[in-house]
Amino acid sequence: MANGKKPSAAQIKKLRSRQWFDNPDNPDMTALYLERYMNYGLTREELSSGKPIIGIAQSGSDLSPCNRHHIVLAERTREGIREAGGIAFEFPVHPIQETGKRPTAALDRNLAYLGLVEVLYGYPLDGVVLTTGCDKTTPSQLMAAATVDIPAIVLSGGPMLNGWFRGERTGSGTIVWKARQMFATGEINYEEFVEVVASSAPSPGHCNTMGTASTMNSLAEALGMSLPGCAAPPAPHKERAQLAYETGKRIVDMVWEDLRPSKIMTREAFENVIVVNSAIGGSTNAPIHFNAIARHIGVKLDNDDWEKVGYNIPLLVDMQPAGRYLGEEYHRAGGVPAVVNELMKAGKIHQHALTVNGRSIGENCAQRPIGDHDVIRAYKKPMKDKAGFLNLKGNLFDSAIMKTGVISEEFRKRYLSNPKDPNAFEGRAIVFDGPEDYHKRVDDPSLKIDDSCLLFMRGTGPVGYPGGAEVVNMRPPSYLIKKGVTELPCIGDGRQSGTSGSPSILNASPEAATGGGLAILRTGDKVRIDLNKRTADILISKEEYDRRRADLQGHGGFKFPQHQTPWQEIQRGIVDELSNGMVLKPAVKYQRIAKSKGIPRDNH
Repeated sequence: MANGKKPSAAQIKKLRSRQWFDNPDNPDMTALYLERYMNYGLTREELSSGKPIIGIAQSGSDLSPCNRHHIVLAERTREGIREAGGIAFEFPVHPIQETGKRPTAALDRNLAYLGLVEVLYGYPLDGVVLTTGCDKTTPSQLMAAATVDIPAIVLSGGPMLNGWFRGERTGSGTIVWKARQMFATGEINYEEFVEVVASSAPSPGHCNTMGTASTMNSLAEALGMSLPGCAAPPAPHKERAQLAYETGKRIVDMVWEDLRPSKIMTREAFENVIVVNSAIGGSTNAPIHFNAIARHIGVKLDNDDWEKVGYNIPLLVDMQPAGRYLGEEYHRAGGVPAVVNELMKAGKIHQHALTVNGRSIGENCAQRPIGDHDVIRAYKKPMKDKAGFLNLKGNLFDSAIMKTGVISEEFRKRYLSNPKDPNAFEGRAIVFDGPEDYHKRVDDPSLKIDDSCLLFMRGTGPVGYPGGAEVVNMRPPSYLIKKGVTELPCIGDGRQSGTSGSPSILNASPEAATGGGLAILRTGDKVRIDLNKRTADILISKEEYDRRRADLQGHGGFKFPQHQTPWQEIQRGIVDELSNGMVLKPAVKYQRIAKSKGIPRDNH
């Protein structure tokens, strides 16, 4: 143990793994468990010694390039576990690669969660190192850790090195949206399009922008679930292997201390997450995932909380897509601890919230000043005064998120600066049923899309797509881009990549497929968005609204694609709305099961 004391006999007796490997009350099963786990070289002395068995949830694979370097980092994690007196058991988790899985990696978040719950609960593990990186790998593993509630710690994989093209930084994901505009206007051809996008991924690691990957790993640290400074160091830097070693050492002591996620993931910790998310310019996917994590640990959290706690927090981190810089600069400027330190000075952080190293977040970050004020700004000199999310409601949906930190001056001038109607706009709706419909018709001149129109995409939520896909990234028609109109208001019941800088209204709940108002919206309808009132409405009479809804229901409801796999059908039948975390509804009642449900029954 870190304090130099040997664990007591009572502590050893409480280890879950003892029920497998040292249970004299059940010698036949103990022998069966031992003989099979000894067959590749582990000794009975090791397994029965009272050393904690520590799982390494391995998310790296050839199918998950953003996390692949965890295969190597696990070696240093093992060394740390052994150094601290534990025994490492490495095992695979279901792969989730945002840019690899069709129809969407979000479909696999809950599948990976279920698989990890079964491993953490059903195998002889006393604690676990969660290896995270690409977007959904972080929430899926934190959700499972919350459900089972054995000691757990996050080891982030870190971002790629900065991308460069013709002397300018190219951020992963973000450059795609810029390249789309260039390609649409003929500024670059297909080969150049591929070249410029590929330039943004020069090394191992996840997205080097403040997309969902950097957001989720930063917020895992803000939640208290990883060691201080774990989120930001780029994947190839030496700090990654050092952190892997220290994380391996720390999880062993967490087992002896019985430091479980339920002691760390408190309401105050989640409020810290919301505040940090605004300050770093975090992804619109963050509310989905952290609402889910909160539900699995038993903390009430919803989109109203994201606005109430986070909207007035300023944007401090100058990082793409909201700013200029990338992961290397974010790390050198101090990463999450420097951001938290600045927020602490402004009284915006619950400083006594506990973290995995046994100290509070306040203790961890008190002496971590900003290293570069050009990258991480002072609280009183921010990039934007208010950078949080607005939670919009109306007859289009009950809840949808708008990220205010990426509202450009061009967008604000065009849509939000009418002195007679400030922070509000009305326009003609252009409705697309999924991304295929959008790509097919967006440049069709017969739609007469102009700069007063709002682009809608529906049928892209957890049920409709299925999975809730990142497809609500809609550029204007090419003829408008050529005139200098590079952004139109975009609204949808799906998600948008966290690397996108478009000021969109996303994650609309309920989605069209489950009866949301988007299902009855028609091209040509007038729509009003009012940020002051937090409303979004189709400007039609209640009678017309009710007539359309009755007509839709009479024709069998909103149509969506057939199931393609068993999992698609299973998830569609029990998945909740994006605003509720897109959780599996029956799963949230299973909480802290390592204690509440006890040890599972024997298998023979």
